[in-house]
Amino acid sequence: MSELKSDFLYSEEHEWVQTVGEDTVRIGITEFAQHQLGDIVFVELPDLESDVKSEDSIGTIESVKTVSDLFSPVSGTIVAVNDALQDSPELVNNSPYEEGWMIEIRVEGDLTAALSTLMNADAYRTHTE
Repeated sequence: MSELKSDFLYSEEHEWVQTVGEDTVRIGITEFAQHQLGDIVFVELPDLESDVKSEDSIGTIESVKTVSDLFSPVSGTIVAVNDALQDSPELVNNSPYEEGWMIEIRVEGDLTAALSTLMNADAYRTHTE
């Protein structure tokens, strides 16, 4: 089984969500997702200060096998983008939960409510089995 962080939340589309501030979350794709994609060669991310809606496609992840959409698990505003992925998209393969993070979103509305539809690690593990 792929590594999961017990303090992260997970979407059905294989994004992980980490709370990093009072109203801000960091988002990336899970180890399971990067393994399914294979070697990642390009990541297209949204612009800073872009408004995003939950479940909308907000970027793409291109691997040697396919191109996959990155979905926003929450609604809000993009407040940080991992620029290191422009030159080193393989960080998503090598370190999906640390160096391979993708964006940070300042969540619109109540953070707890916004995260309530996401899965904990145990539920995500069951989802991927």
